[in-house]
Amino acid sequence: MNFITGKQIGRRTFLRGVGSTVALPFLDAMVPAGRVLSGSQALADPTRLIAIEIVHGAAGSNEWGATQDLWSPAEAGREFDLTPSSLLPLEDYREYLTIISNTDVRQAEASKPKEIGGDHFRSSAVFLTQAHPKQTESSDVYVGASLDQIYATRFGQDTPIPSMQLCIENVDQAGGCAYGYACVYTDTISWGSASDPLPMIRDPRIAFDRLFGAGGSPEARAARRRTSQSILDWITEDIADLKRTLGPNDQIRLDRYLENVRELERRIEGVEVKNRSGEVRELPEAPAGVPDSFSEHVRLMFDLQALAFASDMTRVFSLKLGRDASSRVYPESGTDTPFHPGSHHGGREEAVLDFATINKYHVGMLPYLMDKLSEVYEGDTHLLDKTMIIYGSPMADGNLHNHRRCPLITLGGANGELDNNLHVRAPDGTPMANAMLTLMHKLGMGDVEGFGDSTGELSLTAPTSKG
Repeated sequence: MNFITGKQIGRRTFLRGVGSTVALPFLDAMVPAGRVLSGSQALADPTRLIAIEIVHGAAGSNEWGATQDLWSPAEAGREFDLTPSSLLPLEDYREYLTIISNTDVRQAEASKPKEIGGDHFRSSAVFLTQAHPKQTESSDVYVGASLDQIYATRFGQDTPIPSMQLCIENVDQAGGCAYGYACVYTDTISWGSASDPLPMIRDPRIAFDRLFGAGGSPEARAARRRTSQSILDWITEDIADLKRTLGPNDQIRLDRYLENVRELERRIEGVEVKNRSGEVRELPEAPAGVPDSFSEHVRLMFDLQALAFASDMTRVFSLKLGRDASSRVYPESGTDTPFHPGSHHGGREEAVLDFATINKYHVGMLPYLMDKLSEVYEGDTHLLDKTMIIYGSPMADGNLHNHRRCPLITLGGANGELDNNLHVRAPDGTPMANAMLTLMHKLGMGDVEGFGDSTGELSLTAPTSKG
């Protein structure tokens, strides 16, 4: 057997078959003999990071929408009411929620006359870099290293995959898009360096194979799929041998993890079968592994992230939920208004509320991810306690294409670094980069003195009451 290291199972243990490589979840058998994994020890490993961008801003960033508390609540501090807000779906997770309101992304604004009008074509590049993109349609793109990649460089190098970049909509355009900007600025939110845009994976099948199919060539993986067998069918003997060495709790944990892997594989295969059946698709240009349903696509991507964190295959994800100027319709949201036209509400109250419905629908995807993370335990601590989720937009009022009062929240426990159940309202004119700098410090990068156009930290801690 090649999965036992001495009397203890190593954290980097894999079960390998033809065209499949399955990492293990955290097991008690991975703890050295004589040691008990306490809560503090379980918290000791680096925080998992998920950075999620949604384009077009929020209805609550509109002048009228702000008066109606359609994004950030009226009350700062802990006694905030989410009822009128698009953040209401997060009510059950408010103990893991920090709302950061009233920050600006000035680096997404035009800095010279010829850049005016190009907001849709530079904003995504600014979200995690907080830097101003060079206006070019050629390969000499330049903006800045993104927060997720700075973190991955420091804390992702001891995992098999330092980071993964995912997206929901088509982002494989080439060349120039509009207003003199290369399409790559709209195609990714992750930058390894100022001139190194990282590609994003749209197809859940490709992401799944990267996580669980690294044990063979693409041809071997394709051959396995043609047999309609699960990746787990190729490692059943190894699984049985391993389980004989495990205690009852570890056996249950391993069974649950493997069933989640198998179920995710089944769902991806179901999508592929349906999309190859000849039925008319809502997304005819999308790969077979991409569901026509936005909700199902996002859930698949969230399941992939939870399983990747559970197996410690990677600790860093970025996810781009949409592309700028997207006119996608979300039938499950309760409105048939397309996304981009919906953001151009003209300030009409009814149309602003309609756009808020789309915002609420997008936010409503997040509890699924948090549920999944809270179900995975390492010792006596679950992954939601060990994860920081950043969710926001580099645009504010999509109708005006401005970048003042941009939506931004964090979710998760971040290994105890986030105060949570908190609404922080920044002073007027505060760069979002200040919040990002604070988050970098909370992620263990305390030596970073500045980020983008930051002017200092933004406190994300509730004021101490005086008594």
